[in-house]
Amino acid sequence: MSVLLNGLERGVACELVRGIASGVRRREQDGLRAGKEEGEVGRAIMTGMYNSHDNDLSAFTPASYARDHLFALVIFVVCLLGLALTLPVLGVSQQGTLLVADFVALCALAAAVIDYRRKADWYRELAALMAQLRRASAFPSLIGEPPFLEGAIAYESGATLARLSGAETDALAADGEAYRRYIELWIHEIKTPIAAIKLMLANEAGEQAGKIARELERIEAQVDQALYYARSTSLSQDYAIREVDLAAAVREACKRNARFLIERGCAPAFDIPEGLTVLADEPWLVFILGQLAANAAKYDATTLTFTAREEEPGTPRGRTVLEVRDNGCGIPAKDVPRVFERGFTGDVGRAHGAATGMGLYLVANLCAALGLHVGLASEQGVGTRVFLTFPHDRTRKELYAS
Repeated sequence: MSVLLNGLERGVACELVRGIASGVRRREQDGLRAGKEEGEVGRAIMTGMYNSHDNDLSAFTPASYARDHLFALVIFVVCLLGLALTLPVLGVSQQGTLLVADFVALCALAAAVIDYRRKADWYRELAALMAQLRRASAFPSLIGEPPFLEGAIAYESGATLARLSGAETDALAADGEAYRRYIELWIHEIKTPIAAIKLMLANEAGEQAGKIARELERIEAQVDQALYYARSTSLSQDYAIREVDLAAAVREACKRNARFLIERGCAPAFDIPEGLTVLADEPWLVFILGQLAANAAKYDATTLTFTAREEEPGTPRGRTVLEVRDNGCGIPAKDVPRVFERGFTGDVGRAHGAATGMGLYLVANLCAALGLHVGLASEQGVGTRVFLTFPHDRTRKELYAS
C-alpha cells in the first residue's frame, strides 16, 4: 500500500507548493513594497494553505488516511479472500490458512501504521510551521526534508520556489532602491532651477512677481514632499537623532510656509518654553511641522497655536507633547480614523480640491521612523488638534512608535 500514490498526500503536497507560489506571486505584485511587506506575504501564504481543500494539513488523521487508501484496502481484502480460497486447495488446513491470513494482515497493518506515523509527524510539524511562517524564503531552513517520496517531492518544489521568492524579493528591493536614488537625484537637480528663479524674482517687484513667487513656493513644497516620501520608503536610516530646540524648529517650519500662511490669513502663535529640546532629526521635524502648518492653513484655519508640555519627567515614560491646534473646518468623525492612510482625502479634502492625501501619511511615516507618536483629534466646524509625542528615553521609543 505504501508504494501507491494517494490523493490526500498529493493534496497536501500541492497545497505546500501552491502556498509558497502564492508568496512569489505576491512579491511580484508588491513591487517596491516587497521589503516592507514580508510579514504580510507570509501571512497570505499561511491563509492560502489553510483555507483551501478543507484544510488538508490538519485533516491528516487515521480516518482520512484510511479513506484515502480505500482502493489499496479493497485490493488487500481481495488478496486475503484469494489466500483463503487458494490455500485449502493446495492442501493447507483451515487453521494454517487462518494463521497465514492473520500474519499477512498483521504485516500489512504494521506497514500502514508505520507509514501513517512517519507522514503524520512531518505534516504536524509542517502545520505548526505554517502557523508561524512570516517569510516564504525561510521555509527550507525551518523544516527538514520528509522521509517519504511525495513529501520529498513537495519539499524540493517548495524549497525551489522559496529560493526564487527570495531572489525576486532581493531584485525588487534593489530596483526600488535604484528608483529612490534616481528620485532623490532628480529632486536635487530640480532645486537648482528653482533657486535660480528665486534669485531672478528677488530683483522683481509688482503683483505678478508676487504671484510667481507664491506658485514657486508651492512647487518647492511639493518637491520637498516627494523627497521625504522617497526617503520614508527606504529601509536605510537617512536621519540622525539628536537634541533639537523645539521652539526654533516650529518657527523655522512656519517661516518656510510664511507666504502661504499670510495668503490664507492664518496667524501662528507659540506657547513653547525657550530652551526646550526634544530628540529628533531636525530637517525631518521641520518638514513634519511644515506639513501640519500648511494643512491647517489649507483648510480655512485663521489661528494656529503650537503648545508644548512635559509629562512624567524624570521617569522611564517621560515625554514632551507638542500640540498643534487650529480653528479650521475640522474633519468629519467618520474620516478621522483614516486620515493617516496613504491617498485618503475624505469629504473635506474633496470639497477643498487639490488634496493628495499624502501630507498626513508622510507625517505618520516619518514620525514612526523617528520613534515619535502622532495622534489627531478633530471636530467638524470647530477645528483640529494634532499631538506629537517625543519620548525622553530613546531606548523606550517603541512605547510611542506607530
